[in-house]
Amino acid sequence: MLSARFLNPKSIAVFGGREARKVIEQCEAVGFTGEIWPVHPKHSEISGRKTYRSVADLPASPDAAYIAVNRNLSIQIVGELAAREAGGVVCYATGFSESGDDGKELEQQLLTAAGNMPLLGPNCYGFLNYIQGAMMWPDQQGGRKVDRGVALITMSSNIAFNLTMQRRGLPISYLVSLGNRLKFDLQDAITTFAQRDEVTAIGLYVEGITNPRAFQEAAEVARQFGKPIVALKSGHSEVASKVVMSHTAALSGSDELINALFERSGVARVNSLETLIEALKLLHIHGPLRGARIGAMSTSGGDMTILADAISETALTLAPLSDSGEISLKQVVHERMTVGNPLDYQLFDWGNQERLQATYEAFLNDGFDLTISMLDLPREDRCDASDWQSAELAFIEASKNSQYPTAVMSTVSDNLPEALALRLIDREIAPLNGIQAAVPAIEAVARIGRLWARTAPTELILPSVKTCFSGERIVDEASAKKALAKHGLAIPPSRIVNTEEEGIAAAEALGYPVVIKALGIAHKTDVGGVRLNLTKPQSVAKAVSEMKLLSRDVLVEKMVTGAVTELIIGVNRDEQFGLHLVVGAGGVMVELLKDSHPLLLPTSRSEIEAALRSLKTSSLLFGFRGREEADLEAVIDAVMAIAAYAQEHASSLIELDVNPLMVLPRGQGVVAADALIRLAPELPHAEQGVHEIADQEPAS
Repeated sequence: MLSARFLNPKSIAVFGGREARKVIEQCEAVGFTGEIWPVHPKHSEISGRKTYRSVADLPASPDAAYIAVNRNLSIQIVGELAAREAGGVVCYATGFSESGDDGKELEQQLLTAAGNMPLLGPNCYGFLNYIQGAMMWPDQQGGRKVDRGVALITMSSNIAFNLTMQRRGLPISYLVSLGNRLKFDLQDAITTFAQRDEVTAIGLYVEGITNPRAFQEAAEVARQFGKPIVALKSGHSEVASKVVMSHTAALSGSDELINALFERSGVARVNSLETLIEALKLLHIHGPLRGARIGAMSTSGGDMTILADAISETALTLAPLSDSGEISLKQVVHERMTVGNPLDYQLFDWGNQERLQATYEAFLNDGFDLTISMLDLPREDRCDASDWQSAELAFIEASKNSQYPTAVMSTVSDNLPEALALRLIDREIAPLNGIQAAVPAIEAVARIGRLWARTAPTELILPSVKTCFSGERIVDEASAKKALAKHGLAIPPSRIVNTEEEGIAAAEALGYPVVIKALGIAHKTDVGGVRLNLTKPQSVAKAVSEMKLLSRDVLVEKMVTGAVTELIIGVNRDEQFGLHLVVGAGGVMVELLKDSHPLLLPTSRSEIEAALRSLKTSSLLFGFRGREEADLEAVIDAVMAIAAYAQEHASSLIELDVNPLMVLPRGQGVVAADALIRLAPELPHAEQGVHEIADQEPAS
């Protein structure tokens, strides 16, 4: 965390030339009232202020220091400031870990020099404190001093700069650019700002999350302090091109895992900076929405059509008016108007503040989770906006008499000027710029409300342990199924045979039809290692003979019939997230549909059900076109069993596939028709049924 002394300094020391001068200028521009001490070995003054020659010459230990000199000198100065017990430093210099091995070594020297002193960076712009006016920032910035506002945390100094220049009325209390995150990482920033009373919400621009478990812990701190988080995560991972032993790895990209982490952590993800800003404005005013029922009104049917189309692509709804709401509106609107939601109240009362206010009040008090009034102002430089004043004032007055959240939205982002946005914020009305950015922002804020309303506590995900396995072992199908069965996974009856005669005897004992498989082969169908639906002894003998050409052992298995659908349940290991589950459409549809959903471990029955319902093929589980409904509880039981196996073998499991999981009608359960397990060699699963994989690249 950043200490209060560092974040709210009474004294600032600045080291360097041009950038140090900018720090001073920005502090003065925003109204910092504390001491500023420039340090330079040659200049006698900087920005009209007396300079000091070195750290030793400073009149006292500074609460905060900004170091804008080269990397080697930065290390020296950091050490000297640590010796004087300074409150903390921003290290602006580049050329550390981002530049290669030499830079990594210097970064370790910087870490040593800092000791216990807080350090932000290196390779970062720093932070902005708009509450007190401490601008630890080497460039211009476009913000203003506020009493309260949102905190912005970014992994890009340029994105941070751009966010300060927004003209949409977003009040910013703090902004920090993290740089190389040597001592102060994302989770530290979240925890720091979550505990500050003047922070209303937290916005993130992230390029990666190095410690998912720590992120979840920090997000929980933010939730406990009532500080909702909305995040823009850049970079959508592509499926790795390397050859993998199972389908699971191809279904679980790190970007999907980020989504799962955000869901687990109660964080809403957005896809643009504009939507990030709009969501933060809404959170600043109203906090998380209690639901997704939206009310909207405008003088134009065109506005309402565009808005309704945008809402239809989200989880939001334009809820119908209540009977009492409809009656109330009919009493105040023009007789030729049709009332409903959305409400096109036309121009009959335009310019009449009293009548507009009556219309607005009747609509606002119908209990929507958010009520929107569309309002686009004309250009300020070429037009006269005085005719729009009555609508603005009427809505402000109507909002005072409503207990429900309200917003004003423009159809086009340019048509809601910053001056109007600031007036609305002062009156606790959310100003939303542009339908295309604002509608997904509302959905994000409603999503936080839904996630925060969960009754069951969310478990912390498993710690991510970095591993590097030298080689691996594959557990044959029979042994893999037996291992999973010990945790409750249902498997078909089977026998391992070595001769045609044994195969026929096994088939007759198990009962026809049967499946014949070559053991010890990962993708059996690719090499002809499977024969399905065998019903006669001679076909079994022939299949066993063919399988013996591929494998020493042959599996004879009772064939599962009557499935409603087929699923894949897998476990994969990610470098950042460690072991995680994947559920998806299985069988031959895996590669064709790529219809899957990741689950972080440990998981819960409710999370599994939500993941299953999110699949594009989920209708097959619930009686699609008159078919029988699946045994959903048995599916969830199966996923929980696989999760239990994965957690028990977390130190050695590399990958696991159950594909297909045959899902039977309700009351008949599920059966794992195939299974694959890959284990680290140093912790063998069992003496029997484990095959070495030769010439395999080490898995990390």
